[in-house]
Amino acid sequence: MKYSVDQIIDNIAVLENIDNNEKTHVNIEYLPDNIHEGSILRYEDSNYILDEEEEKDRKESFRERLERLKRINN
Repeated sequence: MKYSVDQIIDNIAVLENIDNNEKTHVNIEYLPDNIHEGSILRYEDSNYILDEEEEKDRKESFRERLERLKRINN
């Protein structure tokens, strides 16, 4: 499963399942040290693993969509 870090509040991260948008709350002690809002995590073998390549791809896709919208509105 893949999750996006939606929010970090104190020591709790709100994770959003990318497939079904369900949210779950996880203590940050169970997550990789260098996460931030917008990080993408894979849940495998009872561990959360940072997926920096997926995060990079999603950001690029978002930028491209934003640029298309800007061109349409001009």
